[in-house]
Amino acid sequence: MQDTVLIVEDEPDAVDLLRYNLERADFDVLVAMTGDRGLAVARESRPDIVILDLMLPGMDGHEVCRAMKGDTGTEAIPVIMLTARSEPGQRVKGLEIGADDYVTKPFSPRELVLRVRAVLRRHRTMPRSEIVSFDGLTLDRTKFEARLDGERIELTATEFKLMCVFVERRGRTLTRETLLRDVWGYQTSTLDTRTVDTHVRRLRDKLGTCSARLETVRGEGYRFAAEASP
Repeated sequence: MQDTVLIVEDEPDAVDLLRYNLERADFDVLVAMTGDRGLAVARESRPDIVILDLMLPGMDGHEVCRAMKGDTGTEAIPVIMLTARSEPGQRVKGLEIGADDYVTKPFSPRELVLRVRAVLRRHRTMPRSEIVSFDGLTLDRTKFEARLDGERIELTATEFKLMCVFVERRGRTLTRETLLRDVWGYQTSTLDTRTVDTHVRRLRDKLGTCSARLETVRGEGYRFAAEASP
C-alpha cells in the first residue's frame, strides 16, 4: 500500500515539482492550494504526511499546523514545513507548534523525498501497544497520550516520542546527536541541534512538577533523572 502525501502549496510550479518527484518515489499525492483547503483535506483524507508551505492564502502554514495539532483526528499526522523564509525564528516557531521538519526553498527534490521517508520512518518505529509508566508519569503509545498524576499533558507527536526516550533511558545522559538520531531519525549534519533544545524547553513547560527531572548536562546533552532532586 502506497503512502499518501498531502501537498499544501499555492505555487503551481512547486506543486508540479513536488508531485512529479513524490509520484516517482511511489507516493500517492493529494494537493490543496490554500491553507483552509489543506486543513479540510487533512481532516477528510488523513494522509500519512503533509508538506505544508508557510506562506498561503487564507490560513498560513503556522495556522494550519496549529489547527492540525490541536485536533485529535490529525494531531499524529507528521508535518514538513516548506518555505522561502530562512530566518531562525521562523524555523523555531514551526517546530514549537508541532512541525516535524523544516525545509527552505529552493530545495533538492531528492533530499525532500528522503526527508519525507525519514519522518515517516521515525513515526512508525514507535511500538503502538505499550504503556510506559514512571513515578506518576504515564505514556500510552497506543493513544499518543501522556498523563502526569492522572492529568493529561498535551504533547505533539515529536514531544511524545522524545519523552518516551527520556523516560525509558532515565538516569542516562543523552547527547543532542543521540536524540536527533533516535527521535528525529537524522544525522547531526541534517538538522540543527538547536531543534533538540527547543523541544526540551517545550517539554519542561508542560511537565509541571516533573520538569526538574529533565536536567541539562552542560557540554553533553540532557538527562531525565531517575530520582527527584531533594
